[in-house]
Amino acid sequence: MKKLSVLVLAAILGSLITLGAYKGLGFDQQNVTIQNTDATPSVFANLKNAPSSIPAARSASALPVDFTQAAAKSMPTVVHIKSTVATASRGRGYSQPRGGDFFDYFNDLFGDQGGGNGGEKQSSGSGVIISNDGYIVTNNHVVEGADQLEVTLFDNRSFPAQLVGTDPTTDLAVIKIDEKRLPTMKLGNSDNAKVGEWVLAVGNPFNLSSTVTAGIISAKGRNINILNNKYAIESFIQTDAAVNPGNSGGALVNVDGDLVGINTAIATRTGYYQGYSFAVPVNIVNKVVDDLINFGSTQRAYLGVEIRDLDSELASELGLNISQGVYVAGLVDVGAARTAGVQEGDVIVSVDGKSIKNAPELQEIIGQKRPGDSVNIKVNRRGKEKSISVPLKNQQGNTMRSTVASSGSSVLKKLGVEVADLSSNQLSRLDINGGVLVSDIMPGVISSETSMKEGFVVLRVNDKPVKSSREFVTSLSNKKGGVMIEGIYPGDPTLYYYAFGL
Repeated sequence: MKKLSVLVLAAILGSLITLGAYKGLGFDQQNVTIQNTDATPSVFANLKNAPSSIPAARSASALPVDFTQAAAKSMPTVVHIKSTVATASRGRGYSQPRGGDFFDYFNDLFGDQGGGNGGEKQSSGSGVIISNDGYIVTNNHVVEGADQLEVTLFDNRSFPAQLVGTDPTTDLAVIKIDEKRLPTMKLGNSDNAKVGEWVLAVGNPFNLSSTVTAGIISAKGRNINILNNKYAIESFIQTDAAVNPGNSGGALVNVDGDLVGINTAIATRTGYYQGYSFAVPVNIVNKVVDDLINFGSTQRAYLGVEIRDLDSELASELGLNISQGVYVAGLVDVGAARTAGVQEGDVIVSVDGKSIKNAPELQEIIGQKRPGDSVNIKVNRRGKEKSISVPLKNQQGNTMRSTVASSGSSVLKKLGVEVADLSSNQLSRLDINGGVLVSDIMPGVISSETSMKEGFVVLRVNDKPVKSSREFVTSLSNKKGGVMIEGIYPGDPTLYYYAFGL
């Protein structure tokens, strides 16, 4: 009986405590609903009827970006390019990117159309119409080694295309179709493009015409060591917009539909998109295209420096209080920088008022200049800043600009060489009255059939003197059969002869 009394008393006390807590916490004034804890709370991700109490800036940032106008403006200006190589024994000079199997171009790979060594091989890529009379910019590797080019427009009309010129150092090329009143893409300003900004990739992946994908600019000034050229300019815009084989040469546009880059490569271990793509900045594109159309070749300016990125370790060795910039490790004897007063050990921190953090940024700015243009360089010299005006030179150490007829671009491309006129000082030092300098050798007939080296000076072609790059191109235009080239190397009195077939 006593135990029962204790249990009853405990029950009464427990009830009183529970009732007191219920009222004390105010639960008697609320509606309480028991929920099924197995259900997962979920809502649609779109924003509807945002309450007016949300600040305007916060509400706007939550709204999705509208890409429809940018897509509508850009899609009609992006074309599909089919490149045909007549025989299996010929192909692209970019057979293996220097970046190995991680970075790759993404035009469709060649596929046999006829089988065996006698069959045709084809690849496809994209291009952007830049003038209403038919000029189109694309990647050099899209048209590399092609015997025929075919362009298909947004409205499915097809045209044969002619090669105007190429620039392997930036992997850009210009082709042309015979058509008027074409839609054109407005060129933007890649210097104004910001990391985090929305962009669209427009192209023809997997031969799927007029495909648009979206992403953001995830980095700028990216060097991925993919261009197989010692004078390459790599300062890519990196994005996470999905691109795939067939997108090469297509457009990277901002939300206004303006061109900010030409899609060129992807980071991949499979050959397909795996997260990052890379585009040539439009400010470089604009300059190269203008050169190829007006001069027939790229008017490349050189600063004449050997450089490396400045990092904290190097800055500590030099006793500098900066950790970004470009360290001048060496100078070319007749280069623009040495002539203007730049010294070994200087750190380039800005060019024309634009901050320079690494070598690709410096290459990008100089790559937009021509021989004879001047730039104002600010260097950090042993802890003190100094401004230096530098008139830029060409590879030969002068300010001459070369002009090669547009028809000559295909000849040089087939040979796989770049040539330049010699200055009066160079002619005097070599004791000759005319000749053509072979300034660069790339994949082509010369490299595959001869042992010619860069720096060779052509004096005669098939026993006829040539005194300029224009004469050199003219002597080989429409040439069929065997060719004999005679010339010298600076500092070597021996005459050298190289024979090959065209």
